[in-house]
Amino acid sequence: MEIYLKPGFWRSLNQAWRGMLYTGKTQRHVQFHLVAGISVLFFAWWSEVTRFEWLILILAIGSVISAEVMNSAIETVVDMVQPNYHPLAGMAKDIAAGAVLVTAIQAAVIGMIVFAPSLLRLVIRIF
Repeated sequence: MEIYLKPGFWRSLNQAWRGMLYTGKTQRHVQFHLVAGISVLFFAWWSEVTRFEWLILILAIGSVISAEVMNSAIETVVDMVQPNYHPLAGMAKDIAAGAVLVTAIQAAVIGMIVFAPSLLRLVIRIF
């Protein structure tokens, strides 16, 4: 079975990568979440988490980064449409940032649940 992808698919994929690279280079919060996510993955490797825990951690990290990228996109559009301060424009930005906060809290709780046993063993070894 041969899979045929239209040329528009490759163009769309290229534009998505370009947007992701731009966001990663220019948005401090995205950079922070990328570093935090990589750190969590290293800690997961060190902790020897289960395959299921890997999946949950990757999903949590991806959710936070996705929310942050969407937040950046919303802020960019709001700034373009409303360059001057407007209460509704500010509220739209705050709501988008709130979505990032919700996913970050969710990811932190997941991290605590997954890593609690490893951290407890580490603390016991130290003391």
